[in-house]
Amino acid sequence: MSKIRIVLADDHDVVRAGIRGVLERQKETEVVGEASDGREAVALARSLKPDIIVMDIAMPELNGLEATRQIVAADIGVKVLILSMHSSRQFVSEVLKAGAAGYLLKNGALREMAPAITAVTAGKVYLSPGVAEVVVEDYVRHVPATGQVAFNTLSAREREVLQLLAEGKTSKEIANSLSLSVKTIESHRAQIMVKLGIHTVAELTKFAVREGLTPLDG
Repeated sequence: MSKIRIVLADDHDVVRAGIRGVLERQKETEVVGEASDGREAVALARSLKPDIIVMDIAMPELNGLEATRQIVAADIGVKVLILSMHSSRQFVSEVLKAGAAGYLLKNGALREMAPAITAVTAGKVYLSPGVAEVVVEDYVRHVPATGQVAFNTLSAREREVLQLLAEGKTSKEIANSLSLSVKTIESHRAQIMVKLGIHTVAELTKFAVREGLTPLDG
């Protein structure tokens, strides 16, 4: 029986090392790659085509939520198991809407990793006990956050640009990162501001942090 091939995506080396240690003790799992940001995670998903990517939600360059959307949209059979410190309705709901196969809280990740991998491999959705109640409540109430209503009007490219702007990158740096022209980036920034009703980059940054698109502490 072939092993379950896994890629780890987290911008903290110690977190990846801890998870790798747990998975390497399991006979049925094999870590085939590691990524330190969301863009690298998407690239590894396409090149390695692992069975599962265990991915942090708050990473530089491209956050785990956007990376999940891109991996799911690529339709390459890679399942995403999200890692997060947050158990709020907003985070859990958006992750599941993005197509993730599971949501694992970091404070129980090492303990829950093996059963989570087993569940996701079997085609089930795995939720840490700490978030299950939040998910039930969210789907019963169907009340999205105001910020997310506005955020969902952005295109995938606009969401990428928003995160990079919030991380303090210049239009030129973003253009180089996304292989686009500076003029195109400026156009995206203008559209983002119009759609969100925001008028300065500082406000964009506050919005991105509040909505969990970019981490406060890196």
